[in-house]
Amino acid sequence: MEPAGPASHAASVEARRPIGVFDSGLGGLTVLRALIDLLPHEPTVYFGDTGRFPYGPKPADEVCKHALEIGDLLADRGVKMLVVACNSAASAALPALRERYEVPVVGVVEPGVRAAASATRTGRVGVIGTVGTIASGAYQQAARELDIELECAACPGFVEFVEAGDTESDQVHVLAERLLAPVRAADVDTLILGCTHYPLLARTIADVMGRDVVLVSSADETAFEVRAELGDVAGVDEGAPTHEFLTSGDVATFRRLGTRFLGPEVGTVGEWRWS
Repeated sequence: MEPAGPASHAASVEARRPIGVFDSGLGGLTVLRALIDLLPHEPTVYFGDTGRFPYGPKPADEVCKHALEIGDLLADRGVKMLVVACNSAASAALPALRERYEVPVVGVVEPGVRAAASATRTGRVGVIGTVGTIASGAYQQAARELDIELECAACPGFVEFVEAGDTESDQVHVLAERLLAPVRAADVDTLILGCTHYPLLARTIADVMGRDVVLVSSADETAFEVRAELGDVAGVDEGAPTHEFLTSGDVATFRRLGTRFLGPEVGTVGEWRWS
């Protein structure tokens, strides 16, 4: 057998570089779960910015600044792709991130809208998200490009419950009844969970919306887009890949809730402090 040439060696080295994934906190773990399941040979590094959470109420320029800082951090770790597993950050910073880095940058907005377009039977689609995401118009723009009209509802408070580990209490259910009223009144048959924290509230949301409404998470569709973007630099089977975790908040809380929401892949969690 002839030895591998420089090109194949370079491709092998590139394939071993990790995929960088980030979110304002724990919600992006839903995207990471989908990535690990679909691409089991890919190493990853995940950053949860829980020290500056939540992003939803923050001005877009501040969210963009945070996203670029995290992008720089992950770029310094040699990632081969950046996955913005945060709807607020994707809505505020995706163009800036794509301009700043040479590696592919994948967001969660467009994959979610495409999935909803495929799922709806009546054309009546709703989207729920943080105040910042809904106000940005990112989902509305993506929907217009697919000729879909959206009923939008901001859901302040949902993310905070998830980050506290409370996803099914009576208090969460009462809040959901109130916040989901606009999309229920619009008689949507498909609801986009426009925040990566929201799949962790899926049982409560489904109880409120009813069994006939399809809940769409962008996690799986984002994972499919990542696989398509990877192409020749997809990871190969060289043993169990590494999964690195970093948080700007409390490490013990991240590890405890991260294990609950993601699974056993959450091992050592590194602490990061912004200067």
